[in-house]
Amino acid sequence: MDDGALYLGHVLHRRLRPCIHVLRYRVLHMALDIDRIDDLAVRLRLFSRGTFNLFSFHDRDIGDGRALRPHADRLLREAGIEPDGGRIVLLTMPRILGYAFNPLSTWFCHGADGALRAVIYEVSNTFGERHNYVIAVRPGATILHQSAAKRFHVSPFLPMDLEYAFRVAPPGDRLTIGITVADSKGPILAAVHSARRAELTDAALLRAALGYPLATLKVTSGIHWEALKLWLKRVPLFRKPPPPATAMTVGR
Repeated sequence: MDDGALYLGHVLHRRLRPCIHVLRYRVLHMALDIDRIDDLAVRLRLFSRGTFNLFSFHDRDIGDGRALRPHADRLLREAGIEPDGGRIVLLTMPRILGYAFNPLSTWFCHGADGALRAVIYEVSNTFGERHNYVIAVRPGATILHQSAAKRFHVSPFLPMDLEYAFRVAPPGDRLTIGITVADSKGPILAAVHSARRAELTDAALLRAALGYPLATLKVTSGIHWEALKLWLKRVPLFRKPPPPATAMTVGR
C-alpha cells in the first residue's frame, strides 16, 4: 500500500448475555496514509478531500477535526510514546455521497524504522462524542493482543464497568480486528471485522459503490434497528453517563 487501499469485508457481532443476539453486515473501509491523502485526491477522480464526491474524506470526521498528524502525535505523547515522524495509516470508512459515521476508526502508528509502535482505537457514539484508546505495540508482534478498561459510553445496552480485549491482524492482504467486551463474569459481546485488500483505483471505487451501496448510511440505520430488537428482547438499558474528562485512555 502506498497512499491508500480499500478494505472490503464484513463485521460480525455476537452478544452472549443476557440473551443471544447476532448481526452481520458488510462494510467498506479505506486505509489512508495520513500524510498522503491530498496525493490520493489528485490521483483519483471519484475521491476527494474536504469536498463532495462519490467517496470523500473530511478531516472534521476524525480526531479533533483539525490536522491529523499533530492530533496523533499528541495522543501518542500523552500515552508515553514519543513519535518520530513514522508512517501513520488510518483505517476508516470514507464518506459515500457526503455521508459517513464511523463507530471505530483505527490508527496504525509506525516508527521511522517502519515497525508498528502503537494503535489508536478512535471510538465514536451516536451522541457526537469521540474517545481514543491508545495502546503501545510489543516489539516484533505480528498479531496484536491488547486491552483497555472501558471509559466511554457507546451502547445503552452495555454498562461502563467493562474491559475491552483487542486481537488485531494489521492491514496487509487481509486485516482482522476482533474486540471482546467482558465483565467480571466473562465475555458479554464479541465483534470481528474481517476484510480483504483491494487496490485503490477509480474502477475499484466504482465497483465498491455498486457492491456496497450506501454502506455508511446502513451502519447508522443498522445501529438503531438492532437497538430496537435488543429492546424488544428486554435487554436492560443503562443511562448515559457524562463523557470522560479526557479524550483518551491508555491501554496495555
